[in-house]
Amino acid sequence: MKFEHKPVMLQECIEGLKIKENGIYVDGTLGGAGHSKEIAKRISNKGILIGVDRDKDAIVAAKENLKQYKNIKYIHGNHDDIKKILEELQIDKVDGILLDLGVSSYQLDERNRGFSYLGENKLDMRMDKSQELTAEIIINNYTEEKLANIIHEYGEERFSKQIARNICKIREQRQILTTKQLVEIIENSIPKSKQKDGHPAKRTFQAIRIEVNNEIKPLYNTVKNCIECLNSGGRLCIITFHSLEDRVVKNAYIEAKGKCICPGDLPYCACGAKSLGKIITKKPIQASKIELEENTRSKSAKLRIFEKS
Repeated sequence: MKFEHKPVMLQECIEGLKIKENGIYVDGTLGGAGHSKEIAKRISNKGILIGVDRDKDAIVAAKENLKQYKNIKYIHGNHDDIKKILEELQIDKVDGILLDLGVSSYQLDERNRGFSYLGENKLDMRMDKSQELTAEIIINNYTEEKLANIIHEYGEERFSKQIARNICKIREQRQILTTKQLVEIIENSIPKSKQKDGHPAKRTFQAIRIEVNNEIKPLYNTVKNCIECLNSGGRLCIITFHSLEDRVVKNAYIEAKGKCICPGDLPYCACGAKSLGKIITKKPIQASKIELEENTRSKSAKLRIFEKS
């Protein structure tokens, strides 16, 4: 299956990065290189593009899609390790970083990866297929309480306790090995009258995927580290696809912007508040009507941009 992922808010991201010909840029979620290709077009031979992805399939596909460009460094790794990656490349600061935190169309559509709740496939959900933790391990080994907490927190699923309870009941009889088995448990855990808002398994599958790939816990520090890695005037563009991610990015930007908390009657700042830059997007940018019609997966996308001072 060909690795394809239609880049979300492509033009908005490119404009947001304010690309300089000789600049150094990082695409921390390389995917099929949809965003990277537009960045590569805009930098000269003196510029550098660093493409990072956890999925080796993405790296292979990106190399093919970007084969006409020579000034690209490909890294099989995690954008959470941005500082370490740049240190190993002996690069101190960069001019722009892009993170598209969504699951790629390829990963969703390649059913044997287990991201989709459609069909019958192995419970996998790993973005990096070399890691040990899978959805199957989580579903069959986590305690009922831990499962319920994950499904509630990461999936914002109101029936998380019922789902977790029924998972534990079923696995006492037999292991839960496929996406179809999990979907059936979820469907039987949610009242039929409450199964009108999209597929009933959507929120639980999102939650398990987030846990498998540790998508939320490191995100706050990742945002802060990305900002620290920027040159003055450099920009960080982050696309999120659900409220948990968006909230983390928003709060990290607010902290990086800095805000004096001293009493108003003090003649000078004594709290030590320091600003790392400014938030370019007071409200997140969302996909245009035209894009929504062409790419339904852009519906929940939000783009936030920060500029280093």
